[in-house]
Amino acid sequence: MNASWLYPLKGVYYFFAHPFFYPLLRARLIPCLLLSLFVLANLFFWTYLPQVALLAIFHGPLAWAQACFLVLGEGAAIVALLFEAFFVDETMVDVFDATLINEGLENLVAKGRILETDSTNPVKRLGKPTTATVYSPFSLRQIAEFICFLPLNLIPVAGTPAFLLLTGYRAGPLQHWRYFKLSDLSKKQRQANIKSRQLSYTWFGTIALLLQLVPVLSMLFLLTTACGSALWAVQLEKCGRDSDDGVTVAPDYADDPV
Repeated sequence: MNASWLYPLKGVYYFFAHPFFYPLLRARLIPCLLLSLFVLANLFFWTYLPQVALLAIFHGPLAWAQACFLVLGEGAAIVALLFEAFFVDETMVDVFDATLINEGLENLVAKGRILETDSTNPVKRLGKPTTATVYSPFSLRQIAEFICFLPLNLIPVAGTPAFLLLTGYRAGPLQHWRYFKLSDLSKKQRQANIKSRQLSYTWFGTIALLLQLVPVLSMLFLLTTACGSALWAVQLEKCGRDSDDGVTVAPDYADDPV
């Protein structure tokens, strides 16, 4: 199986290589870009220098760069929350489902929504959902942990990588929540499948987080990551069929969404 950390990057290429995704992007692009600019501008204006002053105690001259990274991380978290508030989570579900359809897994998508038959365009085939269209469930625990992990950035050199890995550990499995639901897995089955691929999910979540730290483009990368997540699900399905073990689903997540 291909390395899991590559799938968020593959998602970027796949998204832009398939024009049928573009209408989903255009519908949200301008408001999302303006929202990202607004959030980052305010964070840098109000919080950047105070954080530089605090980090200078621990990092010295590196405080300017560390504070920049910290503000970008805070911005990514806020933007992700606002992204869901603007109902873009449904757009991520559409990207995920359209990718599965384009890769020949329409039977899996049909478990969660009606599929139109009068078009070959995967996006236009997406009909009315028959189950909840949630890409990644809201988790109060995950937000609390993100806030608790932020002080790790105060630790010289090792702090930032530790923050990324721990955040990726928690966030990675949520990228396959839609896949779990379409596969009709129970909570126990989800946890078992997640546990078997925890390291892979951690790397996937870490790279996805790094992409979201790119200024202004964080919302765009949320969409492309959904595409990459679906490509990984396709690979898992193929491996499961080849081994005749049924559905093979992503690993680890023991968190209960609130």
